[in-house]
Amino acid sequence: MNKLKVAIIQMIVVKDKMKNIEKASDFIKNVIKEDIDIAVLPEMFLCPYDQSNFPIYAEKEGEISYLLLSEIAKQNNIYLVAGSVPEKDDDGNIFNTSYVFDPNGIKIAKHRKVHLFDIDIENGQYFKESDTLDAGNEVTVFDTKFGKIGLCICYDFRFPELSRLMVDKGAKAIIVPAAFNMTTGPAHWELLFRCRAVDNQVYTIGCASARDNSATYISYGNSIAVSPFGEVLVHMNEKEGYSISSLDFDYVDKVRGELPLIAHRRLDIY
Repeated sequence: MNKLKVAIIQMIVVKDKMKNIEKASDFIKNVIKEDIDIAVLPEMFLCPYDQSNFPIYAEKEGEISYLLLSEIAKQNNIYLVAGSVPEKDDDGNIFNTSYVFDPNGIKIAKHRKVHLFDIDIENGQYFKESDTLDAGNEVTVFDTKFGKIGLCICYDFRFPELSRLMVDKGAKAIIVPAAFNMTTGPAHWELLFRCRAVDNQVYTIGCASARDNSATYISYGNSIAVSPFGEVLVHMNEKEGYSISSLDFDYVDKVRGELPLIAHRRLDIY
């Protein structure tokens, strides 16, 4: 079984954590009518994306938000890539963390954002995640009954070596909960997802929050899915909603067989 259906849920994020979880649950109850296998939520879907919010909304693994997300996966019998949430460890460190649950509600993966979003663009976006967040240090690939899938968060995706490491571990798709903004989104969002798909011959899936022009940080939206041949399968607009993509991991093998990215002789780099 190498074919699967992925639902990308692009939702407006509000200040009430429980309302965000309820909205995600309502979306998932709707999309399972289309026989999806995996649902994906946006980066920091539990709280408005702002450095000051992360310590306030942070929970430890196993606390209420984690348990509710696990139950959503179990009740709907799907894999759930639960976007990302602010996670607090026993030492008080806070991470931008994505949990993955299987159809039994069991956690099968956990990715802590490795590359923190620290940018200062002249006449554009300023943001410094490292003011409140700590960085992870793991390459994350999880097993499903369909095959292996890589997972990273937003700014991680700008670093090509991380995608290559996921593929080296067997990933045939890379899922990216994200929150590109109105400076980086128009410039690089589609470009990056198409580049990473072609360079690694994988499906790439980007799930963003919907655009809220009243927010302090405005998400670009435009959630996307790209084939291993670089074809855009789904490109949403900025509004709240969802999309469904069909992935065929046999097609990944076909593309890799037809266009093998293997050097025929060793290259010495001086």
